[in-house]
Amino acid sequence: MLFDLWPAMIALTLLTMAPGADTLIVMRNTSRGGMLDGTVTSLGICSGLFAHALVSAAGISVILLQSAMAFSLLKLAGAGYLVWLGVGSLWQAWKGSNGLNIASANEHSFSAMRSFREGLLSNVLNPKTVIFYMAFLPQFIDPTGSAIFQSMVLASVHFLIAMTWQSSLVLMVNKAKNWLAKPSVNRGFNTITGGLLVSLGVGLALEND
Repeated sequence: MLFDLWPAMIALTLLTMAPGADTLIVMRNTSRGGMLDGTVTSLGICSGLFAHALVSAAGISVILLQSAMAFSLLKLAGAGYLVWLGVGSLWQAWKGSNGLNIASANEHSFSAMRSFREGLLSNVLNPKTVIFYMAFLPQFIDPTGSAIFQSMVLASVHFLIAMTWQSSLVLMVNKAKNWLAKPSVNRGFNTITGGLLVSLGVGLALEND
């Protein structure tokens, strides 16, 4: 019998709504390019959940966590990526921004691809997600069934919850687009999100294993 999804849904909802790097990146990219960038960023983040579920079900995450060097490399890669995104936001704030971008179709296509990549990498390179899935999945998997199939079901539930929550963030930020279009406001927003992303990255790098 497939695991009971209700406890899993509650836990995943609480995890998803907790402020963190994903929230910051979705809000930052929405302010940068509007609903398209924000939605595609969320899609990238949520797509990474399937990779974590598959890796955990296959037992690769256990090997990763047992190897101090491998886990440290993953942690540093994730921290470095958050810092890089944060520095990018700070650079936009420093050089001056004209608010939400009104771009051509080709520019929107490039921006969407970049946003998806940023979301996907920020999730896949997050060691805390690796730890969560390794500790979380066994609690809701029936050992008599397929671990990979059940993990994909759980990741699908997480995907729907996360997309719903992050889409609401996209809508809220996009509704404030007229306010965010003011150069001074956009500069302040980039400064705050950039500083927080850098802080998260540095904190992750310095965190004890």
